[in-house]
Amino acid sequence: MSDLRIDRLRWWHLPEVAAMEVAIFGPEAWSEGLLWTELSAGNDYRAVFEGERILGYAGTALSDTEMWLNNIAVDAGARRRGVARMLMDDLIGRAKVSGAKALYLEVAVDNVPAQRLYDGYGFYGIGVRRNYYQHTGTDAAVMRMDL
Repeated sequence: MSDLRIDRLRWWHLPEVAAMEVAIFGPEAWSEGLLWTELSAGNDYRAVFEGERILGYAGTALSDTEMWLNNIAVDAGARRRGVARMLMDDLIGRAKVSGAKALYLEVAVDNVPAQRLYDGYGFYGIGVRRNYYQHTGTDAAVMRMDL
């Protein structure tokens, strides 16, 4: 993993990220325009790079003492290489430094691999948002991690 690095996601990365969104999330993918809105709103997006190629990315929004994990994704060809863990470790570290007391996220109830990852970090369920994912009608589990 020594050739992998985390860096800020910039506007010129958005076409690559939007293409990854479609490949990973299908009809629930965030558009390039929505990703642009996230960056311009000051939300913090980081990516794991191998050379210039993006292997995965995560975005967070900070509000007072709460941080929300807006999205996290890893390219199918880069899975099982620790990319998601690199992103999680980075964003949890940044949450603590920023003074956040809790980290929240929503995850599709049928996304078992992601839920296992979050469970391993100490997230726990606090609720369910029914029909959260508009195109598929899938529910989202709301999870919290105390920092």
